[in-house]
Amino acid sequence: MSFRNPLGRARGLGSANEGTGHWMAQRISAVALIPLTLWFTVSMLHMTRAGYPAVSHWLHTPWVAVLLVLLVGSTFYHACLGLQVVIEDYVHDTWLKMSMLMLIRFAGILCAATGIFVVLRAAFGG
Repeated sequence: MSFRNPLGRARGLGSANEGTGHWMAQRISAVALIPLTLWFTVSMLHMTRAGYPAVSHWLHTPWVAVLLVLLVGSTFYHACLGLQVVIEDYVHDTWLKMSMLMLIRFAGILCAATGIFVVLRAAFGG
């Protein structure tokens, strides 16, 4: 006795067993972005009248660099997860879907690496 839908049995399709993990990763990254974004916004508001030396000194603080790296990494990770869901839901050609998913993953990794590199270079006096 099988509890599967007859159409699912006929097609041989079933659960991919990855939807829950993707959903959970998206929610965790969203929750992580809340305090990081609030911290960054408040920090930038305090820096509105600060000059270059003050901002440079702020950026050279180790915990600031760590928080900025976390902000950049989690932002691009969350964006890639969200775009992946949109593509999986609305693009129906298999070759186009796979190529767009690979392009988004590559662009997300490239942008995150570039952002992290910029933060680290600025933090270590580049």
